Formats: sequence, structure tokens, C-alpha cells
Amino acid sequence: MQFKRIVKHLFTTQRQVTKAFPPHTLKVIEQTIKSSEVAHAGEIRFAVEDALDGAALFKGQSPRERAIELFAQLRVWDTAHNNGLLIYLLLADRAVEIVADRGIHVRVGAHEWEKVCRQMKAAFKKSNYEEGVVSGVQAITLHLASHFPAGESNRNELPDRPVFV
Repeated sequence: MQFKRIVKHLFTTQRQVTKAFPPHTLKVIEQTIKSSEVAHAGEIRFAVEDALDGAALFKGQSPRERAIELFAQLRVWDTAHNNGLLIYLLLADRAVEIVADRGIHVRVGAHEWEKVCRQMKAAFKKSNYEEGVVSGVQAITLHLASHFPAGESNRNELPDRPVFV
């Protein structure tokens, strides 16, 4: 099992990420996030990574562990109301993780995030990356709008542009 994973990571390249997420798709995702954040007080980041580097891969880092690490590195936790959320895709593993700051997670919970992840994975399995991310953000929007409706001072604290790691 570990050997197969290592091989997948060694042969998954940034070029595959660029093919799955061309400039047009990145603009659509950015606009979807921007539109989403008008409806609620949450902050959404989307990050995609081709594969884990050697050290992380050989120590067996899970996609969830990597997502939590990126949550900190991208400063998603650094919002005034603890309302940041990271959608992370590790292309080599075809893994999607949602990490929500404590202000959000307490109200929505892991079960709901897992449903969104499954929905996104189904689209990714068909190579519909744009559709998968857009539908995922839309599903997240429903949760955030319900628990964190937009207020008067709904300022944008995190970049909306997707990030390649």
C-alpha cells in the first residue's frame, strides 16, 4: 500500500495540476468564492497540491495532516471571528479535506464536511475539477450562510484566489 502511494506521488506533477486547473478554471473558482463570501461571514480558501514531498511522503503524512498544516501556513486560522475554512485537494491521492476554524466547526461538524468532500470527489473522479470545486463551495456556502449570515462589516480577510502548493 505505501509503495503504491509513493509511486503515485512521484509521478504526479505540477503539470497535471495545471491541466486540471487551467487559468479559466482558477478564475471561475475565485469568482465562486468571492460570490460565496457575500452571502456569509465565513472566509474560504482553496488549495491544491500535486503530491507530497519526500519527507512528508516517507513518514506517511495523511492528506488530513497536510491540510491542517496548510491551514496554519496559509493563515486561514487568522480571522477576526475564527471563521476561516480551507478546502484542500491532494491530487496524487485524489483526497479532499475541509478544515474549518473552531468557530465554524463547532456549528457545522465533521459529518457535513465529509458529505461535501464526497460530492467533490465524485466530480473529480470524472475529471470534472471545476464543477467539483464550484459545487463544493456552493454546498459550503449553504452551511455558512445558515450559521454565519453576512453582516454589515463583512470584510474579506483572506485571498479568494486558489493557491497551488
